Amino acid sequence: MNKYFPGIGRIEYRPDAGPEDTLVFRHYNPGETVHGRSMEEWLRFSVCYFNTFRYLGSDDYYGDRAHQRAWEDGSRTLDNYKRRMLAAFEFCHKLGVKYYSVSDRDMAPEGENFDETNTYLEEMVTLAADLQRQTGIKPLYYSADLFTHPRYMNGAGANPDAHVFAYACAQVKRSLEAAKRLGADNFVFFNPRDGYQSLLQRQIFRDMSHMAQLYRMAAQYKDKIGFKGQLLIQPKPSDPRRHQYESDAMSTMHMLRYFGLDTQYKLYIKPAFSRLLGRPYEHDVNVAAAFNMLGCVDASGNYPEVHGTSDLCAKNVADATFIMKCILEQGGLQDGGFTLGGRVRRESVEPRDLFHGHILAMDTFARALRNAARMISDGCFAHSIQQRYISYKSGLGEHVEKSSSSLEECEDYVRRNGEPQHQSSRHEHFNNMFNYYVYPPRQ
Repeated sequence: MNKYFPGIGRIEYRPDAGPEDTLVFRHYNPGETVHGRSMEEWLRFSVCYFNTFRYLGSDDYYGDRAHQRAWEDGSRTLDNYKRRMLAAFEFCHKLGVKYYSVSDRDMAPEGENFDETNTYLEEMVTLAADLQRQTGIKPLYYSADLFTHPRYMNGAGANPDAHVFAYACAQVKRSLEAAKRLGADNFVFFNPRDGYQSLLQRQIFRDMSHMAQLYRMAAQYKDKIGFKGQLLIQPKPSDPRRHQYESDAMSTMHMLRYFGLDTQYKLYIKPAFSRLLGRPYEHDVNVAAAFNMLGCVDASGNYPEVHGTSDLCAKNVADATFIMKCILEQGGLQDGGFTLGGRVRRESVEPRDLFHGHILAMDTFARALRNAARMISDGCFAHSIQQRYISYKSGLGEHVEKSSSSLEECEDYVRRNGEPQHQSSRHEHFNNMFNYYVYPPRQ
């Protein structure tokens, strides 16, 4: 565990560290009790295998690979995948993170045919299982990559070609088996290709019913093999090239509810995607939590200076505080957690920059956890919210809350009480309170 990151030891918690001490945690203290649990229990950080170890500083339009890694030769050989995995476990061990998040194609390359691909995967799963036994590190989630290979250019579960659909199902089957063997806490579906580019060539309901059938078969096979992990779906917002069927939390939950799958699946939310839809960072997290459908959260950020980018290391404490307030209010993420899904910048070419980026994100969410715990413990927010909804505590409002009102009752109420009084939203008051916890006054 000291081959690929020499000179870097286990990252320690040092709250007194100076501004240039960026290989220590200033805020993330795993054993510290916050709101009744340790930081480590609340946050359950996981290293994103893809963005940490497969992104090599390339630019889609303007540049080739910029990151040179001792473990990475850029090939699709098993030897290269093995070195990458050894580097990943060394990184997690030194960072003090007990989880990683990975897909089948992160772990092993495609072969010449289906059988060869699965032989490669089996060999790499065996290596991962051995490394897990040595380190105690395990997957927070496992996933099947149903979008990278050209066969999925028209989608996977929603592909108009039944042959491609069958291939996706077979790949999910093998991935569920690997997830069980590795003891993954969750299994994630991420389907950025499943949508339409033109409605002239698609039948929307048919596509979505096919996706639902894949989800139904996956849930059945999960039970058949005794895999105990939670099934998750990650919504992805539409981009100019394609409209995804699972573009946000609400549309994904509606599809699951319609096809009777909402008791078997939850959502893996990437808050940074909300910004791409022009919504607040915390929007989809709160929507999923409101319906008890929030399973995991991606702890990444998007910055205004990089238009459309949502895979950068989180640094905005205010954004993270919104998320942690929601997580604490729902009692945590159970077997879920936070995937450190941010990439380092293309210009950040040293291996130690990977540590800097992950420490930045972990400290950001640790500060946010403390902020949110103070907000909830003080009760000020809860009191102010209750005051906004005070009219639902009695009379007509109470009937509305209990679903026992009628249109006739509402009309009678208006006839008796006339025009409603204007009520301030007190928007500035709530923002002022929020800033008090994010940026506390000097003592």
